[in-house]
Amino acid sequence: MSYPKMYKLIQVLLFMSLYLMQISNGSKAEFVTCGTILKLINTDLRLRLHSHDVKYGSGSGQQSVTAVDVSDDNNSHWLVRPAMGETCKRGEPIKCNTNIRLQHVGTKKNLHSHYFSSPLSGNQEVSCYGDEDGEGDSGDNWTVVCNNDYWRRDTPVKLRHVDTAAYLAGSGRTFGRPINGQGEIVGVSSQYGTYTVWQAKEGLFIHPGELMPHQHAIHTEL
Repeated sequence: MSYPKMYKLIQVLLFMSLYLMQISNGSKAEFVTCGTILKLINTDLRLRLHSHDVKYGSGSGQQSVTAVDVSDDNNSHWLVRPAMGETCKRGEPIKCNTNIRLQHVGTKKNLHSHYFSSPLSGNQEVSCYGDEDGEGDSGDNWTVVCNNDYWRRDTPVKLRHVDTAAYLAGSGRTFGRPINGQGEIVGVSSQYGTYTVWQAKEGLFIHPGELMPHQHAIHTEL
């Protein structure tokens, strides 16, 4: 192997080792950060937010969003991204009341809502939307509603749709074919409605690169 090729290989291996170290530390981080890949569980229904390449047969006809009761389904992973037109540093903790996007890892489309009726309960439809690069429109933006300074892994939050002010919720109803047994996900007008509380669960939590203002050291325990 020539020297330039060997040098390039060493660079790649070094980058991969540093990246894996950051992911390992991030799994113990206490905050949800920009670049985190996570699963969100509805704390009342005990179902995880989910999507897949199955379109709604009514309403917008866009990619459907549901909820499932299994913890190991890869189609329940979501990437935390900055809101459309905004930026955030990878590993930067998400402040409460910040606007974000949640990109479905499997299909690259963003969690989305709009003024269509949901298929089972007639609430506001929640879908996934965007192009191959994960770019959609302002209907992909959600506000993380919480009472702390930052979105903590151990603290439930609510997600309010920026364009319509609807809150992400489960309806308590389940689909038949072709997604038999999966729960309906909707937008509701009141944050005090049923099934509007979500909490970060399994995932790859990127460790913050800098100390938080109130910390002397980063807590790495779960």
